[in-house]
Amino acid sequence: MLQELSIKNFAIIDDLHVRFSDGLTILTGETGTGKSIIVNAVNLLLGSRATTKHIRTGSDTAELEALFQITQGSKIAAAMETQGYDPAEGLLIRRIISRKDKHSITINGHVATGQVLSTITENLASVSGQHAHQGLLKEDQHLLVLDRYGGLIPLRDRVYRTYHDLDPLIRNLKALRASQARQAEHTDLLEFQRTEILQAGLTPGEDAALEQERKRLRHGEALYQTMQDALGMLYSNPGAIVESLGEVKKHIDSAQSIDPALAEKAEIIAQATIDLEDVTEGLRTYIDTIEIDESRLEAIETRLFGLQKLKRKYGQSLEDVLSHLDTIDTDLAEIDTGANKIAETEAMISKLHDRLAKQSRELSEKRHKAASTLAGKVVRELSSLGMAQAEFQIQLEETRANDRTDPQLVAESLELTEYGIDRAAFLIAPNVGEALKPLAHIISGGELSRVVLALKAILAQTESVETIIFDEVDAGIGGRIAEVVGKKLSSLSIHYQTICITHLPQIAKFGNHHIQISKHVSRGRTVTVMKPLAEKERVAEIARMLGGETITPATLEHAREMLDRTD
Repeated sequence: MLQELSIKNFAIIDDLHVRFSDGLTILTGETGTGKSIIVNAVNLLLGSRATTKHIRTGSDTAELEALFQITQGSKIAAAMETQGYDPAEGLLIRRIISRKDKHSITINGHVATGQVLSTITENLASVSGQHAHQGLLKEDQHLLVLDRYGGLIPLRDRVYRTYHDLDPLIRNLKALRASQARQAEHTDLLEFQRTEILQAGLTPGEDAALEQERKRLRHGEALYQTMQDALGMLYSNPGAIVESLGEVKKHIDSAQSIDPALAEKAEIIAQATIDLEDVTEGLRTYIDTIEIDESRLEAIETRLFGLQKLKRKYGQSLEDVLSHLDTIDTDLAEIDTGANKIAETEAMISKLHDRLAKQSRELSEKRHKAASTLAGKVVRELSSLGMAQAEFQIQLEETRANDRTDPQLVAESLELTEYGIDRAAFLIAPNVGEALKPLAHIISGGELSRVVLALKAILAQTESVETIIFDEVDAGIGGRIAEVVGKKLSSLSIHYQTICITHLPQIAKFGNHHIQISKHVSRGRTVTVMKPLAEKERVAEIARMLGGETITPATLEHAREMLDRTD
C-alpha cells in the first residue's frame, strides 16, 4: 500500500509531500493543476524510463520518493527478500533525475538498478491512465491482458526466451550457409593449389642444388679441359710440380748431411708432395664425375622452370611455397569446421524449434480456456457498470505461416512467434442486436472507460497488486453511469488501496479520503499543492465540481446531499 509520496522539482511541481491511506482516495482539482503529473511520478517510481524533460525548469535535478507498506508473505515481499531487502522495513523507493549526471535509484537506502526496481515493483501497483485506455484499443495488447488474467505470464516468458534463443541461431545458420556458398569456389581454388604443390614433390633447397648442377652441365667441356690442364701441371707434364718437388727434396736431403737442421724442411717438402699427390688423385676422381649430358640438362631446366612458376604464384622461395601449403591446409580445415558448425547449429535449431512448438501449443490451449472465463467475467463486470446488454468475446486466431515465414519458425503450418501461435482480439457489442466488432471500431469513450475498469477489477485479483491508481477512468461518462463507476471503485477499494483522479462529483463522493490538487503562483513560479480535505472542505470541493466558479447555497446543499447518499 502506498503510504507517502514526495515530489520535488518535477514538471510544474516544486515541492510536494502527501500521505495516503487504505480504501478509496479521490484526487480532484482544476484542469492543469498537475493531477496526471502525479501519476507520471508514480510510474517512474515503479520503474518507468526517466528523461531530463521531467525536471522542473530552472532545476538541475528532480527528486521522487515513495514509501509503501508491504504485506508479509506477498509476492512483493518475496521479490524484496530475493533481492536482499527486508519487507518488514517497508519499501522506500527514491529516484533522482539529473541533467548532468546519471540518474540514480535507491531502495531502502541502497543503490539499485532499474532492473531490480522493476522486478520488485512488478506486482506492487497497477496504474491505469491515458495510455491504458489507448493501449486497450491495440490488439497486440489484448493477448497480454489475456495472459495476465490466465496466470500465463511465466509460460509466455518461457516461449519468449525460447524464441529469442532460436532466432539468433536461425540468423547465424543463414550466415553460415551464405558463407559456405561463397567458400565453394574458394574451396575449389584451394584444392587445386594444394594438389599442384603436392604433385610437385618439393624438397627444401632443391632449387639451389639444381641451379648448381645446371651450371656444371652447361660448362662441362670447359670444366673437363681445365681440370685436365691442372692435372698435367701438377703431375703428368714434364717438369710437373710433383716432379719438381721431388728434385727439391733430393737437394735438401743432400744438404742435410752437412746441416741436420734442414731435416725439418725435408719433412715439410715430403708432406707437401704427399698432399699434392692426394689432390692429384682427387682431381682424377672429379674428372670422372664430369658429365656432358644434354638430356639431364634439359630435365633440370624443365624442373627449374616448374619450380620458378610455383615461386611466382605462391612465394619467393620454395620454403614460402611449402608455407603456403600449410596455410591452405589450415583454411580447408576451417572450411570443414564451418560445415560442422552448420550441422551443430541445425541440431540446436531443431531442438529449440521442437521446444518452442510444444510450449506454444501448451500456451495456446491454456489461452483458449482462459479466454472463455475472462469474457464471462467481463460481461458480468460490464453489467454491474450499467452495460447489462453488452456482449464481450475474446477471439483467438492462430498465426498462419506464409511464404515470407522462415521455415525454421513453422510448426503444423503455423508461424511460431515470440508470443506463441495466437493473435487475440477483444470483440464487443454494447447493445442488443449489434454484431460483435473489434473494440477500437465501435466503442465510445464512456464504454471504453468501463471496459478498462472492468478489466482492471478482474486483473487486480490475478496480479495480486495492493494499490490501483485510476486516471481518466471517467472519460466520456457522466450522470447515472458515473455513479455506477463510483460504486465499482468503492467496492474495489474494499480489497485494494484505490486512488482515483476524477473530474466527476458522482465518482468523487464515494471516496473515503479526498485530496484537492491546486496550483498558485509564488515568487514568480507556479507551485502545485495537495491538500487533504476535511468534511466542510470536501463539501465545497464537490460543490465546485458541480457548479464551477459560482457556488450557490443550492449547490452546497446538493453537494451535502451527494456526500450523504453513497449507498
